[in-house]
Amino acid sequence: MLNDMEIAENVEIKPIEEIARLLGLNEENLEEYGKYKAKISPGTKIEGKGKTGKLIMVTAMTPTPAGEGKTTTSIGLADALSHIGEKAVVALREPSLGPVFGMKGGATGGGYAQVAPREEINLHFTGDIHAITAAHNLLSAMVDNRLHFDGSCGLLDCRRVTWKRVMDMDDRVLREVVIGIGGPLRGIARETGFDITAASEVMAIFCLAVDLKDLKERLGNILVGYAPDRKPVFARELKADGAMAALLKDALQPNIVQTLEGTPALIHGGPFANIAHGTNSVIATRMGLQLADYVVTESGFGADFGMVALRLRLVAQASLTHTFCRTRQTIVNEDVVQAVSIVGNEIGSE
Repeated sequence: MLNDMEIAENVEIKPIEEIARLLGLNEENLEEYGKYKAKISPGTKIEGKGKTGKLIMVTAMTPTPAGEGKTTTSIGLADALSHIGEKAVVALREPSLGPVFGMKGGATGGGYAQVAPREEINLHFTGDIHAITAAHNLLSAMVDNRLHFDGSCGLLDCRRVTWKRVMDMDDRVLREVVIGIGGPLRGIARETGFDITAASEVMAIFCLAVDLKDLKERLGNILVGYAPDRKPVFARELKADGAMAALLKDALQPNIVQTLEGTPALIHGGPFANIAHGTNSVIATRMGLQLADYVVTESGFGADFGMVALRLRLVAQASLTHTFCRTRQTIVNEDVVQAVSIVGNEIGSE
């Protein structure tokens, strides 16, 4: 039997312009990153704008360490809809390098239900996650710069800074660190740590924003710590919101690729579901609903995390409420025998 990589290597995928035409997009609407992936330009005029497709959400029961195949099911379902002549698109999250090089592996599906080019998507893709990492760490640098010039009890109390740093990699030794050592020119010594970029608040904000203006406003509302009088201090008080938004300007454009069967795929953003809403960006979902008759998306972790977050947080905050109310929404729930067995044994042992 062929493995996932061998299956993908045996498929000749189409140029991205050909895939984009299936959604009514032409070359002028694309900013290409090689032959097989592109960003959709922000000024794209969508034919028949005002129409709204149907949203299909794939979720699952409590997941196991190997995952339950929500991405694979989403891709397969979108391919099936395309196969029967429906205009469909799959909207997915971008893979994080942490899981890609960890136990879980990549996030491009499996078997014959994969998105391509799989290696490029799983690695640097179009650089969105790197841009989010840079924007997050810019704010971190500005926090410590303010501490350095203000002293330990200026605008910020150095003991009550809540904003950490991030990197797109699993590295447990950096979860708690001490910075600012080495003398007066190195800043104020304090404890902090690193999170993974997919767990960054900037990632969550990136996926909730509806445009650049909204993104900047949300970034300005980030809580970075507390003043000596315990009043909250926000990113806008450090004047970081504009610079962070500038770093994310190009990343905010959705990415278009394809499945192995040639179905269009929008892959954009990748927040974790245990600390955020666990699904792809609002911008990609809304664009998909305008371009296609069916949008298949997935919500991270189990139904108790991702599905609830998508229906409550994402819909309420992203003006998708109208879409959910006026169109038929379908929820696909996966119940995998392996997961039933593992969860059942855990409950039994208690």
